[in-house]
Amino acid sequence: MPYCPIVSTLGYVLSPDRTQVLLTHRVSRRGDEQYGKYNGLGGRMEPNEDVGSCMVREIREEAGIEVTSMCLRGTVNWTGFGPSGQDWLGFVFLILAFSGTPRRCSEEGPLVWVPVAGICALPMWAGDRHFLPLVFDADPRPFHGYLPYAGDRPLGWSFVRF
Repeated sequence: MPYCPIVSTLGYVLSPDRTQVLLTHRVSRRGDEQYGKYNGLGGRMEPNEDVGSCMVREIREEAGIEVTSMCLRGTVNWTGFGPSGQDWLGFVFLILAFSGTPRRCSEEGPLVWVPVAGICALPMWAGDRHFLPLVFDADPRPFHGYLPYAGDRPLGWSFVRF
């Protein structure tokens, strides 16, 4: 079968002092394949968008804030992801500045500020623990990772930086 991934964005909004990150706690819909997990904000790219516009739109829709500064931290190619085994190509952004006040809740669940240092201790997709340190590290080069899954279990992780 030809590789035809779902293209998406995933954003991590930093607090003004850059010590906390805004996450969604996905507890609003019992049938959600991510139920109970914490995740960044984002979603599928629309046909009429570029990835930057998609990220700005998703942050606006989910958090009710306007992105004023962001940087691409990397890309992740998830294959065989989730219960339906879909392929996803995600563009991962760090939101450095925004205007407005984030909503308390999105359609997926509450929006919560958590310390950047403690993010990997939260319930999340197991594979996220591989790339999240790269999102928040000091290396200015973007990472490009491959994270194959079998259902909800990561099978490996590799990445490069240029």
